[in-house]
Amino acid sequence: MAEELAQKKCVPCEGGTTPMSSEEANRYISQVMGWQIIEDKKIKKEFKFKDFKGSLDFVNKVGALAEQEQHHPNITIIYNKVNITLSTHAIGGLSQNDFIMAAKINQIDKRNEDNKS
Repeated sequence: MAEELAQKKCVPCEGGTTPMSSEEANRYISQVMGWQIIEDKKIKKEFKFKDFKGSLDFVNKVGALAEQEQHHPNITIIYNKVNITLSTHAIGGLSQNDFIMAAKINQIDKRNEDNKS
């Protein structure tokens, strides 16, 4: 199922729609390994690498993906740790776009195995 999400494209969100319900978010979260729901409004995951360069390489790839999908996460780098938080700001909560991005970010992480400790 995660592969199905990763094949989808983010759809621009202008607001005016309601955020995902807790039940719907819980169905999606099982498809994106390692992510957790925070306050029913966002999802978050921490990625670990062997050094800062590995973290930075990963963040650059995530940034390129975010530009391509036009769905931008909040990213924090602390040396070898990268924290990514996704939320659909226009609706103040979660949408399918957040889970699509999470699935695609997980694919980047799998391809980035050489930079992990």
